[in-house]
Amino acid sequence: MKIEFWSDIICPYCGLMDHRLHQVQERFEHDLEIVHRSFQLHPDLPREGITQRDLFAAAGVPTEAGVRTIRRIEESAEADGLTPYHALDRTLGPTDYAHELLAYATDQGRGNEIWSAMFRAHFGEPRALWTVDAVLRFAGEVGLEGAAEALDSRRYRDQVQADQREAERLGAQGMPFIVLDDRYAIPGAIGTDDLMAAVTKAWAEHTPKLSVIGGAEGVCGPDGCAVTFT
Repeated sequence: MKIEFWSDIICPYCGLMDHRLHQVQERFEHDLEIVHRSFQLHPDLPREGITQRDLFAAAGVPTEAGVRTIRRIEESAEADGLTPYHALDRTLGPTDYAHELLAYATDQGRGNEIWSAMFRAHFGEPRALWTVDAVLRFAGEVGLEGAAEALDSRRYRDQVQADQREAERLGAQGMPFIVLDDRYAIPGAIGTDDLMAAVTKAWAEHTPKLSVIGGAEGVCGPDGCAVTFT
């Protein structure tokens, strides 16, 4: 069953949900295909980056309220064993180059691995990944060859933009945004148990059980035949 996961690398709830999706994938008894999709939350941020507190001010969010929200996300990450997780004390910037690298990684068959590694680099260190040089340094560390040509050509830019348009078409108004089996949408972060329940429900409807119709005359098995209806 396919799980499509739209997110941005600077979204703290997205990093948390990436972790939870992989927890569910490990625990679930059937095969789940996680497909990452790109969505840029702040494409107009300055290339040099800004702090999370500066973003609160730019968005008109009272600092105290914003800090409380982000601290709760950090506490949730810690409860899930995702540490360190620097959602407040970090910088944020435009993620176009990061998403183009991630699209290239997916083409190389390393999408899930590199998405998770980039979330960990950003929130775990925390690392700024807004410039070509920073993104290429990251690519070198994870052994992603050919990254320089992929970014220089900008050949994944249209794909990144198409991902975003598709999320908007499906009604996404923020990140994370998850679609299960092309039928169920999860707009926002939910707990691992709730996510497991949603995946289990989608799987059950994805592979429905046969309905048994009674009234058969008889049945034959390894030990012979029997009359079941006269």
